[in-house]
Amino acid sequence: MRVVVTGGAGFIGSHIATFLKSLGYDVIAVDSLERASGAERLKEVGIPLIVADLRDAGLPKCDAVIHAAAYISVDESWEKPYEYMWNNAAVTAKVGREAAEMGAYLVYLSSASVYGNPLYTPIDEGHPTRPTSPYGLSKLAGEQALYLLSNLGLKYAVARLFNVYGPGQTGAYAGVITKFIERARRGFPPVIFGSGEQTRDFVHVEDVARFVALLLEKRAEGAFNVGSGRAVSIKALAYMVMRIAGLDGDPVYSDPRPGDILHSLADITRARGLGWDPQITLEEGLKRLWESWPQ
Repeated sequence: MRVVVTGGAGFIGSHIATFLKSLGYDVIAVDSLERASGAERLKEVGIPLIVADLRDAGLPKCDAVIHAAAYISVDESWEKPYEYMWNNAAVTAKVGREAAEMGAYLVYLSSASVYGNPLYTPIDEGHPTRPTSPYGLSKLAGEQALYLLSNLGLKYAVARLFNVYGPGQTGAYAGVITKFIERARRGFPPVIFGSGEQTRDFVHVEDVARFVALLLEKRAEGAFNVGSGRAVSIKALAYMVMRIAGLDGDPVYSDPRPGDILHSLADITRARGLGWDPQITLEEGLKRLWESWPQ
């Protein structure tokens, strides 16, 4: 089976592409390389990479599409709302239309940001979608575009990713874990914005790749939360990183960032119903990341 991974040279896309290849799929990555960090990972396992911008280029012929291509910075989305709607929502509609015309199954990597400030936790897939940033709005608009395209026969699933972390997460898109480890590697304590009591649901990128493979295998449809199902405070995360790094003392605190939600926790009952469960604990994932960090 031929599978195209859009954004296949990115952090999450490259992990998904290499995992699918390890399962025997014929994988092709498509990426503009505008913000890619995983091209070397593809090269190491022999996955062909088509350098193309999906805003203009079409998809190669395939049986399934994993649509991971997106801009993902909440802060940047406030500065470039048009670019985010175009690159995330409009391109998703274009990719969905092409998948429908080919009869290809599609997995869309969406985000927990579509929920906005949670009314309750854990957040299930029926939670109201009220994004609080242009980024979140662009991901939700992508979901809605695919829903409309189901009228053309498109078969698809939506994976709403919570806080994904793992090797290769770098640059402006780096999450809090990467930023904490980067400072710890230099001997500095993590910087926490706000009280540190805010909680997040961290899921390892390898567990995300396993879930996407399961969707592909089962041709499941609908929306699925992809998280660990466990809430961890940012303060606890900071001390966990410091312990692994062998750093004494306390984290550094700074002013809270405007618009940050207080708590986020995924209800992953639906995903578990497909036979998936996250396998990599946060402690284990942090240790792996620390040990594999480039010197």
